[in-house]
Amino acid sequence: MSNYIIAYHGGNMPESPEEGTKQKAKWKAWVDGLGAAVVNPGTPLGKSRIVSSGGVSDDGGPDPMMGFTVVEADSMDAALEMAKGCPHVEFGGTLEVAEFMEMK
Repeated sequence: MSNYIIAYHGGNMPESPEEGTKQKAKWKAWVDGLGAAVVNPGTPLGKSRIVSSGGVSDDGGPDPMMGFTVVEADSMDAALEMAKGCPHVEFGGTLEVAEFMEMK
């Protein structure tokens, strides 16, 4: 089994506090449904900055990461199946899934 990060990009901000509550409830139900596969439920992220050899950019790049979740899965395909159920896509965002690589 390997760990996979599911990174959230983009998405629409809730139009009201009530909509925000509904979005949070859908996300929590998805995470709860993953059960023991959840290594780290993650967190939403604030505005990002890009560090490169040219310096620091305040814009966060063309598609900044908005949050993340870490899951354990048997394969990339299994991790992708877990990601497909994430409501972030329903909220207009996209997901990026990558396997943790072991450093030796």
